[in-house]
Amino acid sequence: MEKVNVAEKFDLFSNYWSPKIAVELNDSCIKLVKMKGEFVWHHHEKEDELFLVVKGRLLIELRDGEFRIGPGEFMVIARGVDHLPVAEDEVHVILIEPKTTLNTGNVVGDKTIANLWKI
Repeated sequence: MEKVNVAEKFDLFSNYWSPKIAVELNDSCIKLVKMKGEFVWHHHEKEDELFLVVKGRLLIELRDGEFRIGPGEFMVIARGVDHLPVAEDEVHVILIEPKTTLNTGNVVGDKTIANLWKI
């Protein structure tokens, strides 16, 4: 068992779009990620994912609309839904998702991180 200080964990890394595992919870992971710029359009075939914004403002574009979420707000993206995260400025996000979730979902490219580090 461990206590996690989210701010201290975010201070441990500086790279963008590279989720880090803070803790594992049953069959899920609590991941921390810094975002800046535009990610890639993708979806997850089998997993829902929760985006909880800790710092900054995150735009999540969908094929039929968009959502803006700020500090203390979260959004669940349902499996199979195409989405594009966009961060004009640096955003700190907690992701809660199954351990099997690949950050780029159905798309494999230069932003794909297959092996996540635990911090």
